[in-house]
Amino acid sequence: QVQLVESGGGLVQAGGSLRLSCAASGRTASTYGMGWFRQAPGKEREFVAYIRWSGSSTYYADSVKGRFTISRDNAKNTVYLQMNSLKPEDTAVYYCAATLKVPASIIRAWGYDYWGQGTQVTVSS
Repeated sequence: QVQLVESGGGLVQAGGSLRLSCAASGRTASTYGMGWFRQAPGKEREFVAYIRWSGSSTYYADSVKGRFTISRDNAKNTVYLQMNSLKPEDTAVYYCAATLKVPASIIRAWGYDYWGQGTQVTVSS
């Protein structure tokens, strides 16, 4: 089992920044990769970013490329999502997720084994 707890969400004006954190506990040594997803009201959960637990491979959705940065601190078992130049359309509940194996898909929610409870990000115009 892997437990994930997100934090760092809040209300910010357009153009502002937030940093989300995802603290992992449990079988973290077995974690292969971590992802961030988001879900806006009435919409499906969508992929945001992915990082390998070891190594430096990252991958981003086109909608956030150049504005968001995913990183990790293995010593703290924590993954971060630095969000800059935020837009109202970034408003959503943000979830982190963990996969214990090479994911069949890093952009699909079904490719992940564990999920956090989510943190709300609201960007005002």
